[in-house]
Amino acid sequence: MAGLEARIAGLEARVGEQSHRFGVQFIMNDERLDRIERRFDRLEERFDGLDDKMSRQFVWLVGVQVTILLTVVGAMATVVFMRA
Repeated sequence: MAGLEARIAGLEARVGEQSHRFGVQFIMNDERLDRIERRFDRLEERFDGLDDKMSRQFVWLVGVQVTILLTVVGAMATVVFMRA
């Protein structure tokens, strides 16, 4: 009977060590997940900044195109009315 109790005590010790190891690994994984989550948050902020920048550039591009269109139409209208 004493041999059986010694074996059970040894098994309990091993299981306790493994539980401790897994507990530490889960904490490390939570820390890694938090770090990854912070990086994704920074990436989202950068993409939001790029989105704003592209919107401003699009507005400028459309503005320049409309200005050129009005200039060409005005020049053509001037030529047509000068001949008349």
